[in-house]
Amino acid sequence: MCGISGIVDKTGRPVSQERIAAINSLIRHRGPDDEGFRLDGNVALGHRRLSIVDLSELGHQPMCWQDRYWIVFNGEIYNYVELRKELQALGHRFRSATDTEVILAAYSQWGPACLSRFNGMWAFAILDTQERKVFLARDRFGVKPMYLMEDGETFAFGSEIKQLLSLQRHRRANRSTVIGWMLTRIDGHTEDTFFEGIRSFPQSHWGIYDLRTNSLEIRRWYTLAADSRALDLDDESSVSAFRSAFEDAVRLRLRSDVRVGTCLSGGLDSSATSAFASRMYHPASGDRFIGIHARASEQKVDESPYAREVAAKMGMELHIVQPTPQDFANTIDEVVYTQEEPFGSPSIFMSWQVSRMARQLGCPVMLNGQGGDEVLLGYERYYAPYLRSLPPWRLIQEVLLPARNSRLSLTQLLGYLFYFTNAPLRIRHLRRRTMLSHEAIATHDFSEIRDTARSSRRIDEMQIREITCQQLPHLLRYEDRNSMRHSIESRLPFLDYRVVELGVSLRAAVKIRDGWTKWVLRKAIEGVVPESITWRRDKLGFQAPEASWLAHHAQRMLEEVGDSRILREIAPRDRLLAAYPTLSLRDRWMYFNIAAWERVYGVEW
Repeated sequence: MCGISGIVDKTGRPVSQERIAAINSLIRHRGPDDEGFRLDGNVALGHRRLSIVDLSELGHQPMCWQDRYWIVFNGEIYNYVELRKELQALGHRFRSATDTEVILAAYSQWGPACLSRFNGMWAFAILDTQERKVFLARDRFGVKPMYLMEDGETFAFGSEIKQLLSLQRHRRANRSTVIGWMLTRIDGHTEDTFFEGIRSFPQSHWGIYDLRTNSLEIRRWYTLAADSRALDLDDESSVSAFRSAFEDAVRLRLRSDVRVGTCLSGGLDSSATSAFASRMYHPASGDRFIGIHARASEQKVDESPYAREVAAKMGMELHIVQPTPQDFANTIDEVVYTQEEPFGSPSIFMSWQVSRMARQLGCPVMLNGQGGDEVLLGYERYYAPYLRSLPPWRLIQEVLLPARNSRLSLTQLLGYLFYFTNAPLRIRHLRRRTMLSHEAIATHDFSEIRDTARSSRRIDEMQIREITCQQLPHLLRYEDRNSMRHSIESRLPFLDYRVVELGVSLRAAVKIRDGWTKWVLRKAIEGVVPESITWRRDKLGFQAPEASWLAHHAQRMLEEVGDSRILREIAPRDRLLAAYPTLSLRDRWMYFNIAAWERVYGVEW
């Protein structure tokens, strides 16, 4: 896991090491173990290394292959051992034991088609010195980031936005993105970022930048789709297939030359990940598997008893951190800087604390349960489109079950059935509830709400949309920034492409059953995870004690909202300040987060 940088001078002038080093230094946290550069006329590559596999100097990047290809790589190819053997059989010889060298050999052998052979997470660039091209690629689900910036003289890419901001004369807000997010709370569904002139390289795509013509061609290389063959699996076969795929995903993600641990929230996904990993890790390494839990001070969102129960059953070494309101205050600016773009909830601070403790404990690789809800229909909102897929007699029977086996009330269920599928109704509600001015609202077309409404009528369409362009992208951004800020590699077994493809292909009835979400996962972990967790009805998520934190800092937040130049431009200031103390916790956080982001990054409107 690392950080990458690249600059192309479109005028043909050589790029100096000082220039590439300046943007590379901004991501030192992503790779504190080593730094390297490759200068080649008007193109320069930079790399920061976090040593995980093959800790020797042979893993130094940029890495060369056949005196032709130079790579800078961020991520992990988990099946590199198997690919290495396949490539050796084809005549390739390796100097290192790294997955980076496997990528180079695979690209030289198969070209862009090599991507479909990789099981992992990645964002990388390969400079072809013979063809004078730069090949860019990103993994299937966008676990690892890459951003682009281009103006009249420069084309640049990097692992984080802050690198590219340093190349711009002004830091201007992308008005459409800011207003759209404040109205709908949806982000990550397009390539646009919150900054004007900087965009995200799309997940599951590759691109070729031609250094001779200064042109960029981007193509999709992967499309997530359901496999109809999985629909024929009965309940027992579905559970067995999922258990097998998930266990192997965990096994591959334990490959490391440094210590591995896990984020253990106490929820279903993190508990499953921790339990399977612990069973494999301890016999192989002799070390107890580390689990880190961020405990909330509010009892209603405190999951520490569940985390302790899992750790005790699996013989794990559990560490608990409990952030205080003062910890929250002390880290607001750093977390806002870390995340780079506004985020919807203070829960981000909890995972930030977990990563910080992992670094203190000397555990640079952490497994995480991210993705389980999207892959296995874990959110209660999925119940509505599931009901729509049932015949009438089954629908009536199932309507009464959610209240028995989840926190979803009948009123909430009706809301999901009718409100979220009715775009005009939802848009009218969003227009009424916002504090933004009529002028600001008029600039937004609400296309994402219409797209969401259409997909929410069919469970399969909704699931794929949330994985590829709505829910998962911003969650992955939170995870990447928090972990890498502390030089931690976060690995996500639920996003092994085999697990994802199986998850979207299985019948909805084995993912939602009798009011239970993620039924197939619950059955797969029976006897491994304590029953009190396997069949938990209360899904809390990774929540922070928002009420006490925001109450403790209410005056500071109000003052910062009042000082925001951006908010003055898009919301009536006096009306906003008068209503601010009565807004919901999430609304208060949203306005404050915009103001803090504006100040920390010096954003202009």
